[in-house]
Amino acid sequence: MDVNERSLFWEREFEDVETVVVGNGELTDSSESLKLLKSGARVICCDGALQKLLSINIIPDAVVGDGDSMDKALLEKYHIPYFPDKSEEYNDLQKALRYCLSNLLDNIVLLGFGGLREDHFIANLSIWVMYSVRFHKIIMLTEHGIFNVMRGKAEFRSYEGMQVSVFARDNTVEYSFSGLKYPVEERAFGWLWEGSLNEATGSSFKITAFSISPVIVYRAKSR
Repeated sequence: MDVNERSLFWEREFEDVETVVVGNGELTDSSESLKLLKSGARVICCDGALQKLLSINIIPDAVVGDGDSMDKALLEKYHIPYFPDKSEEYNDLQKALRYCLSNLLDNIVLLGFGGLREDHFIANLSIWVMYSVRFHKIIMLTEHGIFNVMRGKAEFRSYEGMQVSVFARDNTVEYSFSGLKYPVEERAFGWLWEGSLNEATGSSFKITAFSISPVIVYRAKSR
């Protein structure tokens, strides 16, 4: 699969996106990120990311947060609605997702929640999994790959050689993988790393978890 075919592959992954939530993590002008932000989907911006979005000529539909890390003059200049959330018990991602829930926004992609500080990224992954049951579809896109959360059974599009990792936190549950270089048959993982560093062998692969416990599936953008 050449570069153009891979680009089209990722575009198909985001065809039904309705809402893009942007955080103040790593965000470059990669093709997938920019296409999402310019796709016509609703863009919800955490307050700390406002300057970053404006620097790539994206004006968000709404800004959410406590406002402490934002130049409020920009809101007036670009006529951007601002929804303050001063809650100290929630971080930026939680505030944005609470806004999405209260406004019935769904089919969400999270951008800009990886990179920079690893502790923030791990916390955001946990929050994303926790909130995932409240949305029909919510995925996380980083500059290097895509994270999906699944429960039970799911099939994922892929291409030969795509790098895949599966992270299953419940070591009492058995899992099966098919369509991957290293298949798994009804096996429980004692440690989080044991389902990682696999590789797709074709156009799709299947993950089965014999439980509704959440499973994180990561697909890398390149080999």
